[in-house]
Order: sequence, then C-alpha cells, then structure tokens
Amino acid sequence: MTPPLKFVNHNIEDYAIQVTFDPAAGEGRIVYNLSLIKNEDLDFAISILKDANKTGVSVSGMVKFYTSGEKVSDFIIPKGCTGICTMCSITFDGLLIRRGIPVNPIGGGVVEIENRNPIRFTHIILYEHTTIDPLQVLISQKTTSVTNVMRRGSGNILANIREFHMEAEPLVGQVLDELSSSSYSGILEVGIPNVPLLGVPVNPQYIAIAAVGGTNPMAAIREADRWVQTQAMKGLMDISEMEEIRDF
Repeated sequence: MTPPLKFVNHNIEDYAIQVTFDPAAGEGRIVYNLSLIKNEDLDFAISILKDANKTGVSVSGMVKFYTSGEKVSDFIIPKGCTGICTMCSITFDGLLIRRGIPVNPIGGGVVEIENRNPIRFTHIILYEHTTIDPLQVLISQKTTSVTNVMRRGSGNILANIREFHMEAEPLVGQVLDELSSSSYSGILEVGIPNVPLLGVPVNPQYIAIAAVGGTNPMAAIREADRWVQTQAMKGLMDISEMEEIRDF
C-alpha cells in the first residue's frame, strides 16, 4: 500500500515536538537543514555563513561540517562534496510547543527588505498545500537577493511565518527574551492580534511571528553561481555537536 502524501505542516509538527533546545543553557536537540557544496567552495561558504550571521540573515551561527563519505543520520556525503548542517528556524516552533503554546505554521516565502527593515512577503507557499519545503522550492527559483541584503541592507530574503493565539502572548514574550541572549537570532518581526504581518493575514484572535529562513546562507552561495543543494528540515541534532561559525 502506498503511504499517503505528507504535507509540510505535518512534518513541521513531527519535528517541532522533538525539539529539546534550551536557549538559556545552550543545550538540547534542534532541527537542522543539510546542504551540500563542492569541496573547492568551502572557504567561500564559510565566509558567506560568517557574513550571514553578522548581518542577521541566518537563524544561528551554529554550524557543523561533514566531509565526503561521512554519515549524517541516514545520509552519506557524496564524493567531492562537503555537507553543512545549519539550524532550521522550525526549532523556534519547537520552543513554543514545549511551553504548551499551540502553533499554527502558515508558510514560507520571500520577504522584501529595505534598509534592514522587513517590508512584506512578495511570495509565499502555504505549508498545508505543499509536500516540498517552500524555501527549498524558492531557492531553486532564484527569487532571492540575500547577498544584496548582507552588503547593502536591501533585497529579498527567505523567511517563514506562523501564528499563535493572543492569550499566549506573555508566554511567547518569555521565549523571545530567552532567545535574545542565545545562539538563535532568527526572529524577523512579531505582529499584533488580528492584524496581517508583512502582508500575510492571520486568523481572528491570533498573532503572527515571521522568522528568518535557515537556508538564506545557501541562497547567497547559489547567487554567486556556486553549486549548492539543500534539504530543509533534514532531522534533529544535539546543538553540542555544532560549533560557532565565527570560530572558523
């Protein structure tokens, strides 16, 4: 019997409930993205990851590199390639769920940035209507200008959006406070009840939060015409296995 199609919103729930990351202690399991680059592009990729972290277009500065032949969960890094694990922004949804805050993941898309301020989503793919991660799709469509945002403060970056009930606002505030002193830096914008955020409508009595997409550095690598392949939400990893990109 063929298994039924699994939409991305269900994948997000599956991974988010397994997150054990404690931002204050800097330990626990996070959701990661796995990207492949050519070995000869490693130095270039490191410089992009550093810039992305410095300019706030990546979720976190935590990273793990794998060489050809090494195994990441059930996946073997192919010959001639380097694997890069970065934190996925779905980790944030996991933090909210751990606090007992029901989260409704809405979708992923492209956000227009002007002078380092998010203006609006120009494209969005709803999680409940797709079986492929939206940011993976949008990277392949070359819809970003992450490099421009890093260098000049204006352009298009990848982001995603979720909503929670306004009654949970104080609890969400606590989580955001904890994140502000942690290795997670991916919050783009927080909305107000019943008001669309960056052009995306919310349900009555709900508040939306937009987060930076974890695959933005990979989009920047691709913008430089380098080969890169990304699998968003690849699995779960203990953050203690990762290192700060600034240490490279």
